[in-house]
Amino acid sequence: MPGILMERSGEMEVFTRVVIDGGFSAAARRLDLTPSAVSKLIARLERRLGTRLLIRTTRALTLTEEGRAFFEAAQRIVGEIAAAEAAASGGVVAGTLAINASLPFGRLIVAPAVPSFLRAHPGVSVSLSFTDDVVDLMAERADIAIRTGALPDSALVARKLGQSPLVVVAAPAYLKRNGSPAVPADLACHDCLGFNFRKARGGWPMKVGGEIVQVPVGGSVRVNNGETLRQMALEGVGIARLGRFHVAEDLARGDLVLLLAGFDPGDVEPVHAIHVGGGPTPPRVTAFIDHLAAAVRTSALFR
Repeated sequence: MPGILMERSGEMEVFTRVVIDGGFSAAARRLDLTPSAVSKLIARLERRLGTRLLIRTTRALTLTEEGRAFFEAAQRIVGEIAAAEAAASGGVVAGTLAINASLPFGRLIVAPAVPSFLRAHPGVSVSLSFTDDVVDLMAERADIAIRTGALPDSALVARKLGQSPLVVVAAPAYLKRNGSPAVPADLACHDCLGFNFRKARGGWPMKVGGEIVQVPVGGSVRVNNGETLRQMALEGVGIARLGRFHVAEDLARGDLVLLLAGFDPGDVEPVHAIHVGGGPTPPRVTAFIDHLAAAVRTSALFR
């Protein structure tokens, strides 16, 4: 029985590596195996399970429905094994940690959390990159990325750090010039700032008459990151819709004013830390995600 269990854990590690790296050759290089050995191992796994896990073509590798279910379970098990081994070996937290985050979350949460993390783990050095662009962790050599909003399906491991309501805000100077919208329909007469992302919504959700409706909005400025959108709102350019954590301090100071709260649809923006799975997670990655989760949990910005 112990031999069988050891064989299964090895198969799981190879299978998750193939999925994450997108092919047999890439996984073989990472695992120091030959592509032929990886192919034979996956074929043996499929025979044992009695089902096809991967659909392989000359151009792509796709998970079957059974393969996706097995991948999710195997990824979790491989990660737990790695965590157990790290705990048993002392889990030395050291090395360079590359972190990618959005501008707002990076400025408000990540950067303030780094000094105390470095004091606790002097063997770690940190490389920070703040951008609202969605980066490829492998291409950018990032250990951890922070994502706000819904996550697409992927082979990455995600841990939810928290969530923040979305709110409609404007500066007092803008409202003095243009008046305050009393109902969502009034937004048609206002300069509503937005994002220029390809998939950005064309309207803002509002709760009207007990139903959630998309209220069309338009404005003079479109930006590619939340920090610039906040700056435009603070300068009185127009009305913006942002995560409450991002503008909580501005609201507390009165630099921004909350609008249309009675029509709040109740939607929230989740925040996740993601990293590459499928193998042992470096202790420095686990340690920083734990540290960041604690920072979010205790932050007044997320209450």
